Amino acid sequence: MPSLDDIAELIAARRTGRGPLVVGVTGSVAVGKTTFAAALAKRLMRPPGATSVALVCTDGFLFDNATLEARGLTLRKGFPESYDAEALALTLAGLRRRATLVPAYSHVTYDIDPALAREIAPPEVLIVEGLGLHDPKAVGLDLLIYLEAEEADLEAWFTARFLALWRAAEHDPASFYARFRQMGEAETRAFAGDVWRIINLPNLRDHIGPARERADLVVRKGSDHRIEAVACRYDASRSSSSAGMSSLV
Repeated sequence: MPSLDDIAELIAARRTGRGPLVVGVTGSVAVGKTTFAAALAKRLMRPPGATSVALVCTDGFLFDNATLEARGLTLRKGFPESYDAEALALTLAGLRRRATLVPAYSHVTYDIDPALAREIAPPEVLIVEGLGLHDPKAVGLDLLIYLEAEEADLEAWFTARFLALWRAAEHDPASFYARFRQMGEAETRAFAGDVWRIINLPNLRDHIGPARERADLVVRKGSDHRIEAVACRYDASRSSSSAGMSSLV
């Protein structure tokens, strides 16, 4: 059974020592990109001090809600056109050379939050997780990891996350999800299902999924979020190995 250790070893082998190795982690909404990226960072930093790692989330490069509304993109949040791809590319390029201010997003307010922005110094490995990475070369990635799972599992994970945020908003009127508190749990569950089918599933099939063919590593997750398989693509433009997909383990 493949493990996070196997993936960390592959990433470590790609380091050249000439500035940060920029690793992207993408996949469907609710596939677990943030959790996976954090676990990978922790593994790369073991033992403590072994490798300096920084995490960046592409959510910080979404256009703010006011801009999305003005452009008629409110219901397209997460689609390629809802991201400031130029700002993302410029920020990643800056992080290769100097400390850079990175914007951040709040899943509570469902908008960009300037108070959460932070300055990051160039690390040895920079992990960039989220959507908007469908063109890895355009944004300046050295390596792309694609997380995949069955669509039924993805929908179940999305619904569970939506319900958790809905419950947490009961005593937080500032939460974006507070507006849904007038609905009962069954109605909220049904609403989450509609959001998945109308917005997230088309985005996955039309825009996120094609990134799989550009990924260096494809990580298959089971219904319990465990890694079931890892496939490796060797890109001739970045490696002396021949192109194609092969099983890692």
